[in-house]
Amino acid sequence: MIDKVRINKYLSAAGVCSRREADRLIEAGKITVNGQTAVTGMTVSDEDDIFVNGKPVQKEDKPVLLAYNKPRGVVCTSAKDEPDNIIDRIHYPVRIYPVGRLDKDSEGLILLTNQGDLMDKLLRSRNLHEKEYIVTVNRPVSAEFVKKMSEGVPILDTVTRPCRVKKLSSCEFSIILTQGLNRQIRRMCEALDYRVRKLVRVRVANITLGELPSGQYREIRGAELDSLLAEVRNDRKFSN
Repeated sequence: MIDKVRINKYLSAAGVCSRREADRLIEAGKITVNGQTAVTGMTVSDEDDIFVNGKPVQKEDKPVLLAYNKPRGVVCTSAKDEPDNIIDRIHYPVRIYPVGRLDKDSEGLILLTNQGDLMDKLLRSRNLHEKEYIVTVNRPVSAEFVKKMSEGVPILDTVTRPCRVKKLSSCEFSIILTQGLNRQIRRMCEALDYRVRKLVRVRVANITLGELPSGQYREIRGAELDSLLAEVRNDRKFSN
């Protein structure tokens, strides 16, 4: 008997995209199974001929997880019509996708993978995975600023989650978030009448930027990978 799974889970495991993105592609009629337009909830297996945007889907043989030090100006998208897209910059031989986003004006650590389930679990805000940043602003960081940033700031029709903020120097602080609202740190600072001059992400969960040069990547392996997989409670198919 052939094991079948829901098509969004299949595409996620194949490293094509996240489950959520798969559902969007299905709704847009961009996926076919054995020549027929896919529908939400259908089940598939390796025996089926599956095409996404006209291209055949193949299982990735080797799980990939990269840490990349994104320079300012690089866009976290796989869209080929974006000249500064992160995929072309890295030029990795296996199809990979960025885990979340780091806006164009920011720099530092971003993860990329071909494992959709891993991407889903890292992106789910309810999982509370930490992301740490070093931020330089346009004027001295006050004790009041640190307190307000830590307690939560009203932006985007909500109040940000409490977070850890530490002053590092006159105009520099570190901040550890467990959510990822659009341009969150910049908006938080602006709400308190500060402007971000430089923003560098230095950690995602247990993965750190370290001494990785700007524009370079490294593969996540061994104990570092095992620790991350334990944190997201992933299954064995992502282990080395």
